[in-house]
Amino acid sequence: MNDVAADGAPAHRVTVLGSFTLVSHGTAVPLGVDSRRLVAYLALHPRPQEHAALAADLWPGVPAAAAQRLLTEAATGVGLPELFTDGDIAGPLSLAADVQVDLADALGLVRALPEIPAVDSPDIGLLSADILPGWTAAWIVVERERFRQLRLHAVEERSLRLSAAGRHSAAVALAEMAVQAAPSRESARRALIEAHLAQGNIAAAVAEYDAYEELLRSSLGGPTSNGLDALFPPSPVWPVLRARRPMPRSAVQLPGLRAARGAAGGATRRLVSGGGASRPY
Repeated sequence: MNDVAADGAPAHRVTVLGSFTLVSHGTAVPLGVDSRRLVAYLALHPRPQEHAALAADLWPGVPAAAAQRLLTEAATGVGLPELFTDGDIAGPLSLAADVQVDLADALGLVRALPEIPAVDSPDIGLLSADILPGWTAAWIVVERERFRQLRLHAVEERSLRLSAAGRHSAAVALAEMAVQAAPSRESARRALIEAHLAQGNIAAAVAEYDAYEELLRSSLGGPTSNGLDALFPPSPVWPVLRARRPMPRSAVQLPGLRAARGAAGGATRRLVSGGGASRPY
């Protein structure tokens, strides 16, 4: 049976998105450095971990016997045997099934988003932060980048679906989240430009295009090229737009919408295609 607090909330919760916290029965649990790293590792790796491999990851370069001793001390130092599967720290270690982990919730949201209708407004807050920013261990860096790619792709795709459904303000807000997280990511800029264009905000789309070009130019130190030109229709008025000269809105055509064939009522329309495919977690 799951361990649940009186108010229905999980008795134990581990947070690794944005910062690390361990909360037990509504109270933050202070942990030593090694215990904190152990709990964070298990939150990122939900399968049971053999002691030898776990100790080697947490204390690279430390002799095996010493690393395993540090692991035992770290697990004991948590002070919550029920946090681990069966309360046993002698066997393979993993967090108990009833421990809520925000990363697991976020990954569930990533998987669910494609099936959530565009008219719904799920809480996307879990997709706004990286895993343990500032932590530099190799096992964190790998998982951080993997989750980052997954969450950004999910946010970009959601923005495109919202644009196609006419929810322009929400589409712009999501695309801006992706751009803020990864300013140099072309697919994020593409989603934001498309959201602006679908909204009819040509000036904002052009400004975003120029900001991206300037970022690439300052980063690369020379002329740049990107695939975002294709978002704007080939037309004699495009140079005029770039020059910021006044022009009638009707002179600019929005990119064509491609119907996404699907179930009735759930079909969406996607703006000009772009962005890479996500990798499985």
